[in-house]
Amino acid sequence: MATLSAEEQLRVLVRGSVDLVSEADLKARLEESVRTGRPLKIKAGFDPTRPDLHLGHTVLMTKMRQFQELGHEVIFVVGDFTAAIGDPSGKNKTRPPLTREEIEHGAKTYAEQAFKVLDQAKTRIEYNSSWLGPMTFADVIRLAGKYTLARMMERQDFKTRWENESSISLHELLYPLAQAYDSVHLQADVELGGTDQLFNLMVGRDLMKEYGQRPQIVMTTPILEGINARFEDGRIVGDKMSKSLDNYVGVSEAPEEMLGKLMSVGDELMWRYYELLSAESTETIAARRSDCASGRMNPRDAKMTLAKELVARFHSQADAERVHAAWDKQFSQRQVPDSMPEHESAGAPLALVQALVIAKLASSNSDARRKIEQGAVDVDEQRVKDTKAVLEAGRHVLRAGRHYAAITVR
Repeated sequence: MATLSAEEQLRVLVRGSVDLVSEADLKARLEESVRTGRPLKIKAGFDPTRPDLHLGHTVLMTKMRQFQELGHEVIFVVGDFTAAIGDPSGKNKTRPPLTREEIEHGAKTYAEQAFKVLDQAKTRIEYNSSWLGPMTFADVIRLAGKYTLARMMERQDFKTRWENESSISLHELLYPLAQAYDSVHLQADVELGGTDQLFNLMVGRDLMKEYGQRPQIVMTTPILEGINARFEDGRIVGDKMSKSLDNYVGVSEAPEEMLGKLMSVGDELMWRYYELLSAESTETIAARRSDCASGRMNPRDAKMTLAKELVARFHSQADAERVHAAWDKQFSQRQVPDSMPEHESAGAPLALVQALVIAKLASSNSDARRKIEQGAVDVDEQRVKDTKAVLEAGRHVLRAGRHYAAITVR
């Protein structure tokens, strides 16, 4: 067990949390842990809907790591059973259930990738199919009988869909109960989740009471926005980081790809990434932000510092130095690579937006416009920020972020 007092542990744990139900209960349970020497059981679940973890997942995992370093038992629940139901959190329509093959493929790499953040020797891996799978239909009916439809419909996404006359399948109502039963089975002291999981986590508290257990403490962490998000009127606009939206940075991506994606993040969004991902102190981050605001530091350099920190964390310090040198050579010194993909298009003049899509430097016209507006696009080594720009006949070298391609317009 850690030698820190309950008060000292609490100060570490509340930093970066959003919801905490409740701080007084957590302090009391930490005091009990210090007094008895029994570590708390900290549970967090991850449905393997995708085979790769990204930086958004690591926000929660970093909190799990903090509990580990304080001497508590972290239980990493792989939701191989609940993934077949499909978590309806934040969804405006019924999610199609995954096949068993898709789930097994996703679960295969989850645990090993998690150990890029968690201490493997201190992590307990559990698959919830081991206790949810053997349940009979009678067991499920008894479980459903411990929660009311009225309480379930208090959930915002269900409420919104009901008001909009969108379908809600009965199996979706079982998801929060299945997740809550994980807590009952494991007798969790604390359950962690993103802010979008608050309802599900609170169901866990209620269900534990129904089973005569002491209700778990609920702690949520912020949701990390994707690399395409931007600031408008002082607030972040954009989707959360998601592989399906192609706005993510994967923890197993190549160092070059990881650094390039992080360097593409907007200057204001960078500080959100610092807040949620950096291991540096709040004082250090605040001083760096002040230096950027005053002009004493180029925001690009602050972004590179963060990018190198994260590449070193998920790969190595040597990798971080290597990709930094390569990036600096190619972009800071404006050196165009010797070879790049070549594309052709008829019909000059060609809209730059279309050219970026044809050259596979943008996934869609809207993605191309966004990159142009953010100043991430060069044409023949000249920055272009006009979304209505066109390319005349001839060969042009395009750059979007850290990627180059050439297109010949005829």
